[in-house]
Amino acid sequence: MKRGLFITMEGPEGAGKTTIVHMLAKELAQDGYQVLLTREPGGIPIAEKIREVILDKDHTEMDSRTEALLYAAARRQHLVQKVIPALKEGTIVLCDRFVDSSLAYQGYARGLDMEEIYQINEFAINGLMPDRTLYFDIDPAEGLKRIRANGEREVNRLDLEELQFHEKVKEGYDLIMERWKERFTVIDAGQPIEKVFEQSKQALVEFFAEKRVNNK
Repeated sequence: MKRGLFITMEGPEGAGKTTIVHMLAKELAQDGYQVLLTREPGGIPIAEKIREVILDKDHTEMDSRTEALLYAAARRQHLVQKVIPALKEGTIVLCDRFVDSSLAYQGYARGLDMEEIYQINEFAINGLMPDRTLYFDIDPAEGLKRIRANGEREVNRLDLEELQFHEKVKEGYDLIMERWKERFTVIDAGQPIEKVFEQSKQALVEFFAEKRVNNK
C-alpha cells in the first residue's frame, strides 16, 4: 500500500487554522479520501496530558527549555502511536501544528537558538517531516483581537503573552518558510472564513494532483 500524506497546519494565534482544518477533514472525507484529523500537542492520551501541563495558565514559571522538551516528548509519542501507523495505512493525516510551531514559538520567540530546537525535534521525529504545510497568515494584533472576541475558544498560556511575543512568532515563521519554502503554501487568513476554506481546499487539491503525477 502506498504511504499516506502528512499535511500540517501552522500559523499565529487566532489565524483560524483549527476551524479550517476541521472543515477540510470533513470535506475530504465526503470526497472519499481516507483522512485522520489530529493536533499537537495532543492527539493521544499521553500527549494530551503533556498538553495540559504546557498550556496551563498557572504554569507561567515554566522554563523555555523545559517547554521545548515537553513539546518534543509529546510529539514523539503522538507520531509513534497515531501518525506513523495512519501513514502506513495510506491515510491523509491532517495535523494542527507540528515541528514548525516549536521552531517559531519555543525557538525564535523565546530567544532560543532555532537550530538547537530543531535538533531536539529531529531526535523526536526521526526524519519525519510534513509533505506539505499550509501556513495561515494573519497580523498578530488581529489574531489576538479574534481570540478576545471568541468566548468559546480555549484560552491557553501562550495567548497570555504580550503582542511583542506574537510578533516574534510571526518573524520566526517567516524564517522557517524561507528555509523550507518548497513545503509551504501561504493562505491569507485575514479573509472571510469561507474564502480561507476555499483557498485552503484548492491548495490541497493542487497538491494531491501534483503527488499523483510525481508518483506515476
